[in-house]
Amino acid sequence: MSEDHDLKREIPVLDWDSHLAERTKSMQSSAIRELLKITQDPEVISFAGGLPAPEVFPIQEVDEACSYVLQNMGKKALQYSATEGYYPLKEFLASSMHKYGIPALPENVLLTNGSQQALDLVGRIFIDPGTFVLSGRPTYLGAIQAWGAYQAKFHTMRVDEQGMVVDEIEHAYEKAFNESGKPPAFIYVLPNFHNPAGTTLPLERRIKLAEIATKLDIAVIEDDPYGQLRFEGDHIPPICHLIPERTIYLGTFSKTMAPGLRLGWIVASEALMKKLIQAKQGCDLHTGTFVQYVANDICERGLLKPHIDKIRKVYKKRRDTMLDSLAEFWPEECSWTKPEGGLFLWARVPETIDTDKFLREKALKEKVAYVPGINFYPNADGGHDAMRLNFSYAPPEVIVEGIKRLGLALKKEIAGG
Repeated sequence: MSEDHDLKREIPVLDWDSHLAERTKSMQSSAIRELLKITQDPEVISFAGGLPAPEVFPIQEVDEACSYVLQNMGKKALQYSATEGYYPLKEFLASSMHKYGIPALPENVLLTNGSQQALDLVGRIFIDPGTFVLSGRPTYLGAIQAWGAYQAKFHTMRVDEQGMVVDEIEHAYEKAFNESGKPPAFIYVLPNFHNPAGTTLPLERRIKLAEIATKLDIAVIEDDPYGQLRFEGDHIPPICHLIPERTIYLGTFSKTMAPGLRLGWIVASEALMKKLIQAKQGCDLHTGTFVQYVANDICERGLLKPHIDKIRKVYKKRRDTMLDSLAEFWPEECSWTKPEGGLFLWARVPETIDTDKFLREKALKEKVAYVPGINFYPNADGGHDAMRLNFSYAPPEVIVEGIKRLGLALKKEIAGG
């Protein structure tokens, strides 16, 4: 016994880092995932995560769907299935997207494990080490993380109060081409209720983006997780409607049904779909059969639309509460976007305040959390004076208290206290 123990002690510990692939050096932890660990403290008011309101999850509908699926289709729902996804659900999605101007057949739809996997699959088939991607600044942290793992590089365009400044695309394209000797892989855009900026790209800019993409012969990744969460204003045709032949559209049930289902989708041409399917097969074979059957049952029974109508009302009230609270409690030196939908708004503070440092040294002491703006800049070249605030998760009275705490801390910081 003691000899075995001595033998084990003599075995050298493996230096795992020296055995890992080169691309792991560019992998980073999500700042939001790390913040969620801190916000597990029930005393912390969190505006950090992109969390839907759990009190409006369709728990009864999911319970009924689970029972129905198991009782009537259990043998199929618990079995392996096609990589492409459950065909009736693909039919429902194709039909639903037609109403929004997205020309998709079921064959153009690939079911994924959330839209985060969709971003990863895009990276798998488009990005080699050193490949450039064009995106806004700021842009979605999950995209930066997904494509950073494939060693992508970024050239960016400003995001103003109307979303991506598309007039800067050609200049960013030229910089990427001159630096690498080859064209960038695609333009990444979040046109509706941008994460993190909360902006909506107007029709004129969508048309201009479509024209530029066609001129440059470049693909567009249109990420639209929040498009159905519009509180006011008119629906704007998606970019996929304008240039379907060069757009890859990403959608998800995470914001309209429940994020725990991990169910998203990609819309792409049949020619590209073959490569996406091959990439997914090497990743996970297929998205969970059971969750697809459950989601489809909810959709087929016509329960999704009234649920979306319900959460729109809840989120609109919470957005309005946050906007009113910002106007009442925050110093006049600050500014913020006024989103027409979605889950987030983007706030700016005086340039003398570093929001990352302010979070760690001041906000968390006041038991309030947000995501510092720098995390949404692919090249870490901005956002030091900005923060993303989520308004969907906390109830109105909690939003008021959290914004008040932040406002008092900001006023004290501005005053030099």
